[in-house]
Amino acid sequence: MNEKVIVTIARQYGSGGREIGEKVAAALGISFYDKELITLAAQKSGMNANILHSADEKATNSLLYTLAMGSSIYGSGAMNYDIPINDRLFITQCDIIKNLAEENSCVIVGRSADYVLRNNARHIGVFIYANIDDRTRRVAERHDLSESDARALILKTDKRRANYYNFYTGQKWGKYDNYHMSVDSSLLGIEGTAKLIAQFAEDFCELH
Repeated sequence: MNEKVIVTIARQYGSGGREIGEKVAAALGISFYDKELITLAAQKSGMNANILHSADEKATNSLLYTLAMGSSIYGSGAMNYDIPINDRLFITQCDIIKNLAEENSCVIVGRSADYVLRNNARHIGVFIYANIDDRTRRVAERHDLSESDARALILKTDKRRANYYNFYTGQKWGKYDNYHMSVDSSLLGIEGTAKLIAQFAEDFCELH
C-alpha cells in the first residue's frame, strides 16, 4: 500500500481473529504482529520470553499495588523493575506498538493496541466477534476438546481478555464505540471477513 495504515484487531476467543488478521495483512501486503510482540518485548526489555508468554494479555494480580503506584508506573521513561511483570510487559508492548505504527503499515492483534493507538490518525480499530456455536466448534476442533470444555475455555479466555483490556485502558472491552468497525465473522466466514476489513482499509487510505 502506498499510504500508511495500522489495523488493530481485538477479538472474542474462537472468532478467528488471528487468522483474519493474517489474511488482512497478506491482502494488503503489510506486516503482521501477534505473538511476535512477545519476542520483541523480550528483546527490548531483556526479560525471559517464557515468563512473558505466561503474563501475556493478563492483568496484574496486584491491583492495589498498581493503583497505589498510579502514574509513576505509566509516566516514567525508565522501567521500574519492582513493578509486576504484567505491568512491565504492558508498558514495553505499548512502546513497541507505537514504534511499529510509526515505522510501517501493519496489522496488530490484541494487547489493547486499539487503545494504545487511539490518537494515531492512520489507525483503524476492529473488533471481531462471532456466534457461540461457531466459536465452540472452532475451539473444539483446534484443541480437540468436547463442546462443554470448549465453551468453558471460551468463557475463561474472554473474561481474561476483558479484564486485561478494562484494567489497563479504563475502557470496556468489546464496547462498539471503542472501535471503528465491529464485525460478526459468522456472517462472512474467515475469508470474507478478512476481505471486508482489507477493503475497508483500502477505502480508508483513498479517503485520507
